[in-house]
Amino acid sequence: MTKLSDLLRKLSIQLQENGLWESKEPTEEQLNSPEPFSLDRLSPEQWLQWIFIPKMQVLTEEKGQIPNGFSIAPYFEECWKELPNLSDVIATIKEIDKLCQ
Repeated sequence: MTKLSDLLRKLSIQLQENGLWESKEPTEEQLNSPEPFSLDRLSPEQWLQWIFIPKMQVLTEEKGQIPNGFSIAPYFEECWKELPNLSDVIATIKEIDKLCQ
């Protein structure tokens, strides 16, 4: 549980350091997309910031349980394949995937 919290913090910092952290929250409509990764309404980094990280933090802090059986890194590898500067972010996402298998 502590390891996942640390990785989520690391991911947040990496998004900020790469200029991918936003101060303005998306609209309720954007946040309630039925599509995987909200790809019809949010950028990949918005999905991480506003949906994935907060939900994972709640699950680890309140329930003390690590969700498992998911793999999100392939989506981000595809989205950011033209952005080698985000390899550190993808590496952290891969660590989260591995921990949650």
